[in-house]
Amino acid sequence: MPDIFVAGPARKNKPLTQGREGMGERYETVAERMLKQRRLGRFRAFNVLPNRVRFENQEHREKIILMLRQHWITQLGWIMAAVAGVFVPLIFVWIPILDFLKPNYQLMSLIGWYLLLIAFIYEKFISWFYQVFIITDERIIDINFINLVYKELSEAKIDNIEDVTYRQGGVVKAMFNFGDVVIQTAGEQREFMVESAPEPNRVVKIINELKLEEEHEKMIGKVR
Repeated sequence: MPDIFVAGPARKNKPLTQGREGMGERYETVAERMLKQRRLGRFRAFNVLPNRVRFENQEHREKIILMLRQHWITQLGWIMAAVAGVFVPLIFVWIPILDFLKPNYQLMSLIGWYLLLIAFIYEKFISWFYQVFIITDERIIDINFINLVYKELSEAKIDNIEDVTYRQGGVVKAMFNFGDVVIQTAGEQREFMVESAPEPNRVVKIINELKLEEEHEKMIGKVR
């Protein structure tokens, strides 16, 4: 299994209730404000403060604020194709295409079909599950999972983000509340795009809040 993000050992989370203090007034961090909105679920597309999740170059005190996958509605195409594939061998009951084969070979053909179907489902699911966009209190990380042996990782610091917008067009996107989030940065990679992200307006709001928090930390000398 590709080592993109891994579940760490169980540990007690420190309470996020005290805020931070420095040269300025005490304030509540984005992580603390979102603690009440936390929804646990390993297969969720919109994960707030995901539990027991780490990515490969995560810093010790870095907190994952949000982990995004494509909205589940975008996966209906291959799911429906997989369901249809389960019933394809029933066609051979009415259309004797394989009657020229011996019974043993017919059975092998049936087993081969279902093995290919399982491989198709596995690859599609793994591609959706591991292709994630992670927002931490320090940076954004875009993990593109191309196939079982290749992945691409890009990242940018929060303070390098210049502009965040989202696009949401069409009845389906409006009905299920998902769209594309576009992030412009001053880093080496100028643009990041989170395609088919659930609740894109909320994603933009969270990133903007993290930008303000980063600016405040610079002012009070708390930047790591």
